[in-house]
Amino acid sequence: MRIAAVQATPAFLSRSGTIDIVLARLGEAAAHGAEVVAFPETFIPGYPVWGSHSNSSSWEHPDQQAAFARYLDQAVDLSGPEFGQIVNAVKDTGVFVYVGVVERSASRGSVYCSLVAIDPAQGMVSVHRKLKPTFDERMVWADGDGAGLVSHQHQGVHLSGLNCWENWMPLARSAMYAAGTEIHFAVWPGAVGLTQDLTRFMAREGRIFVVSVGGVYGIDDIPEDFPLRDQMAASGPTYFNGGTCIAGPDGEWIVEPVRGEQIVYADLDVAEVRKARQNFDPAGHYSRPDVLRLEVNRNRLA
Repeated sequence: MRIAAVQATPAFLSRSGTIDIVLARLGEAAAHGAEVVAFPETFIPGYPVWGSHSNSSSWEHPDQQAAFARYLDQAVDLSGPEFGQIVNAVKDTGVFVYVGVVERSASRGSVYCSLVAIDPAQGMVSVHRKLKPTFDERMVWADGDGAGLVSHQHQGVHLSGLNCWENWMPLARSAMYAAGTEIHFAVWPGAVGLTQDLTRFMAREGRIFVVSVGGVYGIDDIPEDFPLRDQMAASGPTYFNGGTCIAGPDGEWIVEPVRGEQIVYADLDVAEVRKARQNFDPAGHYSRPDVLRLEVNRNRLA
């Protein structure tokens, strides 16, 4: 199976502008024979990069409130016609897609870090909301649930995905293994330091392929009128450098972490997963369900 990991920069805080980027990169990847395409965490309309580069703990500060309001305004309505352009493009290209979005809640006052899985024949097949936002992300994103802890079949291959540090959660990983995943997509805001250890670890632990895909962010990508831009500029010119990489079921690199905007392609032989399971299947013959058991609540909570 040929996969494509799109390491790119969004049109930061522009939902329509970033959707245009997704459509262009999806078309490019499909033209190069990709059968599955993945985009970074909250790619539409961007990761809340100001959280680590401003006074984010000052929750009543007017600039922080203005930044959140702008983020909320540009969040994605998954049932709306704008996002529907991506669903239609997936259908037209025949490519399975994972894309990270900032999903607006039903209350319209909160947002989720969501990973949307889109099948070319069935449309949106799952929306996984990040279980627990990490550190300063908790100032921006609401807690998710287990409704998206599932795998999907595309062309006979089982696919799964998690957001960023969720991949470090042992039970979240175990849920993916138990769902039968063979190619797992770990989506990140983008940094070599975030992806290089976990990608190989998860691949070897699960005896699966792990594709980590990250973004690229710098001060030049932040709009001039963004209320916290001056604070962000003071912390340096680069925030995320990519880190997209791919590891095989033996935990060895297929593609080592890369930097800068690009699409990373790889042809993955899923038979290698079955070979690696000969001596270790963490959710199968090497498990002890009579002693240790995982229960997953897959109800949508809001």
